[in-house]
Amino acid sequence: MTRKEKARAVLDRLSDAIPEPETELAYRTPFELLIAVILSAQCTDKRVNMITPALFESYPTPELMARASADEILPFIASISFPNNKAKALAKTARMLVDDFGGEVPRAHSDLVKLAGVGRKTANVVVSVAFGQAAIAVDTHVFRVANRIGIVKDKATPDAVEKGLRRAIPREEWADAHHLFILHGRYTCLARSPTCGVCPVTDLCDYYAALESLPADLEGLDPKQGRYFSKTAGRYFDEPASKTDRRGVEQIADPWSGSMNVYDSRTGRTTKRVKDYRI
Repeated sequence: MTRKEKARAVLDRLSDAIPEPETELAYRTPFELLIAVILSAQCTDKRVNMITPALFESYPTPELMARASADEILPFIASISFPNNKAKALAKTARMLVDDFGGEVPRAHSDLVKLAGVGRKTANVVVSVAFGQAAIAVDTHVFRVANRIGIVKDKATPDAVEKGLRRAIPREEWADAHHLFILHGRYTCLARSPTCGVCPVTDLCDYYAALESLPADLEGLDPKQGRYFSKTAGRYFDEPASKTDRRGVEQIADPWSGSMNVYDSRTGRTTKRVKDYRI
């Protein structure tokens, strides 16, 4: 199956599971969307939606926010991540919108990234959601889902993932794909404990296939002889070494033989880990 074929199958199934893919950030205008996306960096949409009503009531337009200092904005956003830096970014961005763009959120991606607190991802969200332009924004969820499923192959950066997705997915579906991957990552393909048992694309997923290929449990191990057991060397040990496998994942290793074929002697489970693409 080619990446384009895999992308087609995955999008079809996710569309059935998520019939209305759209942002979960609450906003009414392009300005409010821009501010909400800036605030959402390393913060949940749920938390952002809790604090933006009061913020937008006081500063509903760029002109009003431009008159405010970062110290005046800070109390409204104090409960989110990095509030001091974000307060400074909001105050500066509002002034830039007024001074450089006539109080309007620019439609051009190249103009948006000039604003304080706006990187490529934020600009992609705004041009796609607010203005209907073709763009794929890669956040932590999109990065994880695209790599895990294998629509992109072991891409190390958000920019590389974006380029891979743009090649695999038809341009007219970029916006929906962005939201489908975010929502799938937020509620199913979780960072720490993905719910693979209810995932609609497990049979297409490289990550799930890797999990299924992990060695079976070993029975009859004796934890009294050591915390770990090396199946290759047939020995117990308590102090493990670490070794990086060919996928770049740090694994527990037998310090004597170097083997990564190691089991937890208390549970009988392999200590091998699958690359999970959490950033």
